[in-house]
Amino acid sequence: MCEVPSARTIMPPMSLKARALRLLARREHSRAELAAKLAVHATTGEVAALLDELADAGLLSDARFAASWLHRHGARFGCARLRQELRQKGVDEALIGDGLATLPNELERARAVWARKFGQAPADARDWARQARFLAQRGFSTETIRRVLHDLPPTEYAA
Repeated sequence: MCEVPSARTIMPPMSLKARALRLLARREHSRAELAAKLAVHATTGEVAALLDELADAGLLSDARFAASWLHRHGARFGCARLRQELRQKGVDEALIGDGLATLPNELERARAVWARKFGQAPADARDWARQARFLAQRGFSTETIRRVLHDLPPTEYAA
């Protein structure tokens, strides 16, 4: 029988720039993310030169990546988790702060997340703790969690 070659054997190897453009065509990437993905295919110097070229051409932007990422994830998570994940992706702290400032109030986001997941007040202390843990894992602050679950002004918690 005649064996049909796979698509990998037919396609010539891709250049580093083609790999980068292919990744950027799918979604925005931070500079650090793209560098890590391209590092296995070239030297550090070649990757850095290509990333500079892409940034100069306007094809790679950490600010655009942060805005896009926050648009996709901002409604489901608190500021602490969003900040940490963007740090892990190599985004500059100033860009993170600017992006978080554009999001709706954290209390409003926490209430929306809580309403989608639970929708009713906790029945007992165990249920309250479960709901609080859920919101904490989503990166909402302790004060925000208290306000969502108690719906009391923040001054009543000062002790």
